[in-house]
Amino acid sequence: MNVKAVIVLILYLITTQPANAQGFAGLGSDASGFALPDPDYVLSFPADHGPHPEFRIEWWYLTATLRGDDGRDYGVQWTLFRSALAPNTQPPNTQPGWQSPQLWMGHAAVTTQNQHLLAERRARGGIGQAGVKTGVKTGPFEAWIDDWSMAGSNDLANLTLTARGPQFSYDLKLNATGPLVLHGAQGYSVKSTTGQASHYYSQPGYVVTGTLRLPEGPVQVTGHGWLDREWSSQPLAADQTGWDWFSLSFDDGAKMMGFRLRGQNPFTSATWINPDGTSLSLPDGALELVPLEFAQVAGRRIPIRWHVTLADRALKADVSALNPQAWMATSLPYWEGPVSVSGSHPGRGYLEMTGYD
Repeated sequence: MNVKAVIVLILYLITTQPANAQGFAGLGSDASGFALPDPDYVLSFPADHGPHPEFRIEWWYLTATLRGDDGRDYGVQWTLFRSALAPNTQPPNTQPGWQSPQLWMGHAAVTTQNQHLLAERRARGGIGQAGVKTGVKTGPFEAWIDDWSMAGSNDLANLTLTARGPQFSYDLKLNATGPLVLHGAQGYSVKSTTGQASHYYSQPGYVVTGTLRLPEGPVQVTGHGWLDREWSSQPLAADQTGWDWFSLSFDDGAKMMGFRLRGQNPFTSATWINPDGTSLSLPDGALELVPLEFAQVAGRRIPIRWHVTLADRALKADVSALNPQAWMATSLPYWEGPVSVSGSHPGRGYLEMTGYD
């Protein structure tokens, strides 16, 4: 077995741990030796836009709801994951080449009403194939894996986004229209009744323009984007088998991030974002998520229409998948796709669902 195959196998084993034993994807397993989120930590930018190798896992996750010049709706996903084989016990950049314990994985997708096109990339840290850099000394922000890139200003206000797969590619420009939003208690986002947590913030206010290249040809698109940044070492409790995560942008300019973690002790959290960018974090139990309709997707029974209630903000809305078959058949499979919102706060958004067997 060659070295590359060994690396792929290790990454696969890390990201497919038994959900019922250690939380979904092993994210509830013991994190001894890794750093843990600190409720007293104050997020600092642009430094925290970059990697945190002392933590076991983190991601840079961009979704966009788009309208084409053909009048059709589209969704785009771009995600870069970093995970560590072992705690980082040395200063950054002192473990080059194959000695680096960092592993990288990228997911990209384009979703239409009838198609879900996706691609996956894997890389080893320390050899330049993937990474993230930011800060005055290192130049503009850049996150990349192979020829996929998210790059731009160090404040993440202006970015370009590129990715390609066997059946698609996209080139997009993103310009932020509001401030960063910190989830939970100033970016300390609790995930369970037993205290698991992450550091978590978003840029939910991008205006997006650019081009999708699909099997039918190129399409010019405009729309809205949402970037999530999150890092932790043990973000789930051992009994948490998966999550349902919503990022919703309403026609009146307000937005909401909300999630439900499923397990013996279900846990919810939500952040309400006002049109002016100010936000309110809401505790466990404030958000109610009720599945209304299911579909058979990749041999699984997946909820594709939800009723979402947030009484504190008078939100009563139905959320429906643009394409019920938006299944990410990657090393770690999950459902990910654009949604429409009707009811008290019409709009559009994205939905991610994991842990459905």
